[in-house]
Amino acid sequence: MKSKLLAAAMCAAMSFAAGAALAQDDGVARPNAYKYAPSKGVDSKSFATPPAGAVNKGAFNMKTWKYGPAADFPAGSTAPKLWNPAMIKFRNGGQLFSDTVNSHATPEAYCTAANRPTNDFIWVELQHAAGTWHDIDNMWAAAYAPGGSCYGTEGAHAVPGVRIPNENEMDEQHATDRGALVLVIPTVRTVEEAQLGANWAFYPPLGHRSAGSSVSGQYWSRLAGNAMRATFNDNLILIEMIETLDGIQNIDKIASVKGVTALFAASSDLGNFSGYRQGDPDYERLINIVHDATLKHHIGLCGPSSWYDRPDFNCFQGGPPGAGRGGAGGGGRGRGARGQAGGAAPGGAAPNPTAAPAQ
Repeated sequence: MKSKLLAAAMCAAMSFAAGAALAQDDGVARPNAYKYAPSKGVDSKSFATPPAGAVNKGAFNMKTWKYGPAADFPAGSTAPKLWNPAMIKFRNGGQLFSDTVNSHATPEAYCTAANRPTNDFIWVELQHAAGTWHDIDNMWAAAYAPGGSCYGTEGAHAVPGVRIPNENEMDEQHATDRGALVLVIPTVRTVEEAQLGANWAFYPPLGHRSAGSSVSGQYWSRLAGNAMRATFNDNLILIEMIETLDGIQNIDKIASVKGVTALFAASSDLGNFSGYRQGDPDYERLINIVHDATLKHHIGLCGPSSWYDRPDFNCFQGGPPGAGRGGAGGGGRGRGARGQAGGAAPGGAAPNPTAAPAQ
């Protein structure tokens, strides 16, 4: 018994010594790791006084904080600053089309939609569908993770997007961490809601997104190179939906929120909340108010795919354009044509049996 206790004590001592050695090695590797730390038990008074050499002077004030260069584009990097194919096409004046897939769909159903050449992104429906983030994770892994069931040689054709239930940190963090390159926020009623939507979507200094564990880098590092963190904000497409009369009332302020890529004129719910149908003057006035706000603030204008030829609309939900719509100028982008405004859209696309009802 004594020999066992002695052996245990020796093992514990050796483990402690090994831990101490590792800690000391770490300290040697980072000789100035705690250069600005106070002595043990001493108040550094850092809230009132910065350490020598700090950029931010005086008492700490988050409102006047000068953001540092840690997340700047890497010097000398050859990585592209725009790498999201959907964003590249959008910035070049192309129209974006999407299929809608319910969040409880199978990976196989998602892959079918994501590999249609007419789709630029997939609108995964989480607001009105019963799926979970686990379901979405499985779909996106199949399409965008190397070795996934429909990854092919460079991932599925259309990039992943999702409509979450509302602006909130948890769902937006899940969406971006799991790989979304298009984020849709419904029923935005006020500028405060619009700003919160942008806050949780983007990294600082533009937003408040946390830099937690993420699989999105596994999907997109092949496109973003070594500049994923530095370029993510420029590549995320943020679409905020105008569906209610209060959204219309506050449209100018909503459209002015920095980071919003486009507003979506929600055809069904604007009818639901207004009491008028498409074609009625009062209904059409609401759509035109959304239109005018996007023109004023130089952002995109989205709607149902049936409006593919409505003036100034440039992104769409509800399936790819059908036969005879090649003049829409943006159906398929083609893997060999990244960065180009899209050409004619192939016609006659089959309907998607897993799609949620389109707005």
